[in-house]
Amino acid sequence: MRVALSLSELIAIVGPAEVRGAIDGDVTGLASLETARTGDLSFLGNPRYKSQVPESQASVILLPTDHAGTPRAGQAFVLVANPSVALAAVCARLEQRLWPRPSPGIHPSASVATDAVVAPTATIGPLCVVESGARIGERTHLQAQVFVGRGTRIGDDCWLQPGVQVTAECTLHDRVRLQPGVVVGSDGFGYEFVRGRHEKVPQVGGVTVESDVEIGANATIDRARFSQTVIGEGTKIDNLVQVAHNVVMGKHCILCAQVGIAGSTTLGDYVVLGGQAGVGGHLTIGRGVKAGGRAGLTTDVEAGAFVSGMPALPHMLEQRLTILRKRLPELFRRFDALEVAVAELKKSSSA
Repeated sequence: MRVALSLSELIAIVGPAEVRGAIDGDVTGLASLETARTGDLSFLGNPRYKSQVPESQASVILLPTDHAGTPRAGQAFVLVANPSVALAAVCARLEQRLWPRPSPGIHPSASVATDAVVAPTATIGPLCVVESGARIGERTHLQAQVFVGRGTRIGDDCWLQPGVQVTAECTLHDRVRLQPGVVVGSDGFGYEFVRGRHEKVPQVGGVTVESDVEIGANATIDRARFSQTVIGEGTKIDNLVQVAHNVVMGKHCILCAQVGIAGSTTLGDYVVLGGQAGVGGHLTIGRGVKAGGRAGLTTDVEAGAFVSGMPALPHMLEQRLTILRKRLPELFRRFDALEVAVAELKKSSSA
């Protein structure tokens, strides 16, 4: 589908803006400053690319309000408070046009239990399975091959993409988006070593995903051993993240790709975990904590801390230690030389 936006439509989407220059025709594509061509929309989201603005061939460029340049002929600068946020608003509008949701209803190939409740405005796609006692909310869209287990509740305006599995007795609140391959409600990893064998501990709790959560492709959220694993309101989870049983996560957290959180750990609101960060079990990670990529959190972390490294330490301390570690070979050579010199001095003094 070809999408075209006029300059006036674009300005209406991004909100209050100062416009410099004008364009002929519509915006028909998105591109970086460096690769953009006539008809493309681009943006300056990072000051390091400011030098690319004068040479960019984009027809329209979203820029911060303090940008001092002027557009060339046939080009428009749109100055906004946050170019990245403005571009996101444009992309949201394009998403609606490029991937419109189909008409409400249940596809003939779907299997929906007779006692499941599907809102009349919901869409159940091809080869979906909705088990007994499940409830699907208003305007919720299940794409192809989505599985919804027995007794599960899915709220309004949710979007479950192909291959998502939400197993029995889980709850998704409103406006939850699950990317392809997400599993919500897989068994927690619990075993007891009894008489030389690893005996499985039944996982009979559930998962609660609060409103406005997005979970990336192939991420897994384990059901609780008892009670609930909780993903807090507004939290965003990247691809390939593992959240173990009985984790309780606060509001508006960010978990980047390949993060792993062990069981029964609590995350406060606004926690950010960088890619491949690992969090041990039965810990408390305070409100607003930030952990760098590949950090290993093995103890409780107080609110507002910025940690990195393995094991995780205050970020500035870890940075200093990193510098010192690079100097260790030189320091050992100097130490060995000092040992030789001291030994020679002892020989000389004894003689």
